[in-house]
Amino acid sequence: MPELPDVALYHRLLDAHGLGREIAEVRVSEPRILAGIDAGGLAARLVGGRLAASRRHGKHLLARIDRGGWLTVHFGMSGRLAAYDDPADAPAHERVRLRFAAGGFLGYVNVRLLGRVGWTEDADAFIAEEGLGPDALDPRFDAGALAAALAASRRDVKTVLMDQSVIAGIGNVYADEILFQARIHPRRPARRVAGGEAERLYGALWTVLETAIRCGAGAEAFLDRLPAGFLLPERHSGGHCPRCGTALAVVKIGGRTSYFCPRCQDGAG
Repeated sequence: MPELPDVALYHRLLDAHGLGREIAEVRVSEPRILAGIDAGGLAARLVGGRLAASRRHGKHLLARIDRGGWLTVHFGMSGRLAAYDDPADAPAHERVRLRFAAGGFLGYVNVRLLGRVGWTEDADAFIAEEGLGPDALDPRFDAGALAAALAASRRDVKTVLMDQSVIAGIGNVYADEILFQARIHPRRPARRVAGGEAERLYGALWTVLETAIRCGAGAEAFLDRLPAGFLLPERHSGGHCPRCGTALAVVKIGGRTSYFCPRCQDGAG
């Protein structure tokens, strides 16, 4: 599933290939991907307008149209954006396509139809309606805010990190990396991660996400771009800790598969 680093890369692609360009045509090949608007309504709002600005919040990408309103994009389990110049190069499973007046296309690709494309008049209202917490990389969400969120929960620390209503943007994969870098067991009760340990977790959160964005690595793609010492390239059956060489342990937490080093991240209680 695309997580914050993936969406940050799609954000860059949107800005590079879409901002300031007039939309000449909107094609929806799969109406089930739309949320709160039909194909005709989406075209009416977009055609003739320009993508004037963009923002990312957690796993959501939003693009403002110059005459008002925002296009909203969520990538679900397998979504992505694709930019291309020749319609013959359109990717398989493209569900929504924007054609620009000056040439070029921007496509929303989604194999499993679990993401969505929609419309909102107000970006902040949309974020509130989605029940999203602060973006994981919002400077206003500081170490104190993370510590308070952990102290208020009776769940394990990994579940709190993945709760989009608490922190928007972190999913199953990057939660494992953040906890590995912080040397915290994923089943540790969140309320027991406090003081210096909570500060270390916050530092790991920022370092991991910023590094992944800088390297162009996503939750599943381009993991080889991550620097030495990152867990994710070894996050597979038979993988070993990049720090100490111990075989990684695998457990289910909240129905999701979690990888951790039983030596470097000892102590779940």
